[in-house]
Amino acid sequence: MDKLMELDWTEIGRATLDTLTMLGLSTVFTVLIGLPLGILLFLTSRGQMLQHGTVYGVLSLVVNVLRSVPFIILMIMVIPFTKLLVGTSIGVPGSIPPLVIAAAPFFARLVETALREVDRGVIEAAQAMGASYGQIVSRVLLPEARPGLIAAITITAVTLVSYTAMSGVIGGGGLGDLAIRYGYQRFQTTVMIVTVLVLLALVQILQTLGDRLVRRYQRK
Repeated sequence: MDKLMELDWTEIGRATLDTLTMLGLSTVFTVLIGLPLGILLFLTSRGQMLQHGTVYGVLSLVVNVLRSVPFIILMIMVIPFTKLLVGTSIGVPGSIPPLVIAAAPFFARLVETALREVDRGVIEAAQAMGASYGQIVSRVLLPEARPGLIAAITITAVTLVSYTAMSGVIGGGGLGDLAIRYGYQRFQTTVMIVTVLVLLALVQILQTLGDRLVRRYQRK
């Protein structure tokens, strides 16, 4: 208890806020980039409305390559791009570009998988009624796949929590940076335990909210 009282809770609170900022912004940008990419992957795959082997092959290759690179290595690789984009490679701003680059391909694959679960008969019915590609996507595919898409966002957000912690290795800020500077480099075990508990609580909250939304929109 004495050790807990000695902790700099202001610093922990600031680090938690930084982590939430990184998580929120990176999740938003990941969805904005990954959702269209996942839809395009689905539409250009074999047997779908815009089937195109070359386009699908190129997109699939890019997604697979980005997904296969470990996040720590990816952060280092994209430092020049990060500096060009946001002016720095450290802190909260410097962490968001690599977080999005790492998570968007992962989310795109989850989107593609969710769309494949949509009953093909519903899509064919919409085509028979003369619906355009845009109408099929916005009024059939996305609404029908909503539970799967919510689950995909939840999984991606939980994954991003661990990514934000890893970004602390190169000064990314947030709880990961706090754990490394105090918990590891200064051997303050209590700080390490507190940061881990906060991260665990954040993951649990995200997963619980995601599961509730999935159950709410899932058809009986």
